[in-house]
Amino acid sequence: MATLLFVKKTNILMKVTLLTVTYNSAMYLEECIQSVIGQTYLNIEHIVIDGASTDGTINIIRKYDGHITKWISEADTGMYDALNKGIKMATGNIIGILNSDDTLSSTNVIEDIVACFKDQEVDAVYGDLVYVEQLNDQNILRYWKGVSYKRFRFNYGWMPAHPTFYIRTNLIADLGGYESHYYTAADYEFMTRYLYRFRINAVYLPKLIVTMRAGGQSNKNLKIRLRANRRDYLAMKKNKIPFPFVVSILKPIIKLHQYYYTFFRREITY
Repeated sequence: MATLLFVKKTNILMKVTLLTVTYNSAMYLEECIQSVIGQTYLNIEHIVIDGASTDGTINIIRKYDGHITKWISEADTGMYDALNKGIKMATGNIIGILNSDDTLSSTNVIEDIVACFKDQEVDAVYGDLVYVEQLNDQNILRYWKGVSYKRFRFNYGWMPAHPTFYIRTNLIADLGGYESHYYTAADYEFMTRYLYRFRINAVYLPKLIVTMRAGGQSNKNLKIRLRANRRDYLAMKKNKIPFPFVVSILKPIIKLHQYYYTFFRREITY
């Protein structure tokens, strides 16, 4: 009888897979891993996909080998190629991403995300994100505050914050992973494909999910930003967003309000 009760309990407890892609991430990776270890939700599968780092990243991974469920270290063609490798390794019911220089913002983040999946019976959940200085995570540069999910919002360039986006694993098996030829726009293409083109149901969780260090690849300079904007346009066109050229121009503009925190506020309250 005790065995039967144990089996029933584990079936109810959804497994969450967190994918962390690393490459020469020794400076911040330990803090990232510790934010996963500190979660109140216990059924977490943490997979680390390293791109053959040479800076001591592997030593940190080995240090936390007892807490990391699976890890590999081998050359890849970039972040999204690595994420697709991680997706193939995942055994959880839900998949989320935690970049190697980011942290989960509180100890009950995963617990609240799982509750949202269960209570509202949705396919995807997303929340809020803050960008902080690389060397001072107490200094907020930008606050990505989410809004309730409405499919039409994609028509003017809206998207959820990708590092806060959690999705049911079985959907990825059916609808595919990241298309890495979109480069820095691959996360936008992924979410647009699922939320707009295939109309999966999602819900916004009004909670700070991820603290993210500034310095993303798509925003380093104007040339890179313009190139990323071109790929956004191609992703919109592929997924049948109306007037993709106009929307690709609107997409960065509608994010300007996020920089309010850079100039006027330094603390986030809920």
